[in-house]
Amino acid sequence: MRAEAQAYADKINDALALLRRFLDWDKALRRLDELNARVEDPTLWDSPRAAQEVMRERQRLDSAIGATRAIERELADTSELIAMAEAEGDEGMAVEGTQALKALAERAEQDKVRALLAGEADGNDCYLEVHAGAGGTESQDWAEMLQRMYMRWAERRGMRVELVDYSAGEQAGIKSATMLLKGENAYGYAKTESGVHRLVRISPYDSSARRHTSFSSVWVYPVIDDSIEIEINESDLKIDTYRASGAGGQHVNTTDSAVRITHVPSGIIVASQQDRSQHKNRATAMGMLRARLYEAELQKREAAAMGEYNAKTEIGWGHQIRSYVLQPYQLVKDLRTGVTSTAPGDVLDGALDPFMAAALSQRVTGEKVDVEDVD
Repeated sequence: MRAEAQAYADKINDALALLRRFLDWDKALRRLDELNARVEDPTLWDSPRAAQEVMRERQRLDSAIGATRAIERELADTSELIAMAEAEGDEGMAVEGTQALKALAERAEQDKVRALLAGEADGNDCYLEVHAGAGGTESQDWAEMLQRMYMRWAERRGMRVELVDYSAGEQAGIKSATMLLKGENAYGYAKTESGVHRLVRISPYDSSARRHTSFSSVWVYPVIDDSIEIEINESDLKIDTYRASGAGGQHVNTTDSAVRITHVPSGIIVASQQDRSQHKNRATAMGMLRARLYEAELQKREAAAMGEYNAKTEIGWGHQIRSYVLQPYQLVKDLRTGVTSTAPGDVLDGALDPFMAAALSQRVTGEKVDVEDVD
């Protein structure tokens, strides 16, 4: 098979291998048989909630197994077609087969990512926090750039974005912001973005036009519903009210309606100022706190499965997950997976899917990549 076609075939086989590994193929087939048998049981719907869980699991497994088998069949058929075309010297058919493999490789990557979004809360909406690191205006401006990047990414995916909390920078940018992302698999995708993000550029705030390095952190956690019980003792909470900040004019609140809640045992702090009602902001902040505590439990479970726990770290050197270099060259490099882009403008405009897909795959394989940071 010609080199181009073989490269596409290899990419498809890699996606299939990861899917089989993720599904634990033989176990998944047995589980699907069990679920099919349960669906045939007329007593299943005696408990509607349990029945819905069974139907969701069955649909997920059936879809993932069916997609994997379909790709395997198409790969075998197309490879055979290309081999026949090459044997008969039919260049047109060989080119057509190669293009079919290219399209199949793209579909295999999409199916792989969809299958990887099978975590307990992956389908949920999520909160995404951005916090500026040390460095004053430079880091605060970078934090605002990240906020915009995630808003653009969410909009590209048809998600709704609501600003829950916002703290403006002293001269420019933001000190912090919390957004609520509403859409299909919002948490499943965005959870891969938690960590420290580093920017290298010629500072627009430096009259000497020197290069500056700035850091900001991102933290993502899922929205949870009332069916998930999270116990919170009121005695563990420190609740503060303050005046909401905003863009100025009519947007500035004149009462102490914003609410900040500190969960003393864990040190988790959440805040809401999206509503003019202190009562509603308190309810929103409590929902965020429950979500943060739930996300912490998910992290512990995932850590137990992977054998390590990547805790939230300080915002600075040696802790970043991705570097964005704008000067003297153009490069974005993920330090976990090695994925790069030479178009940082596109990335900062929301082109994050390749980075998220690679990070999701790495969570399945557990493979660590030796990646050097960029200057």
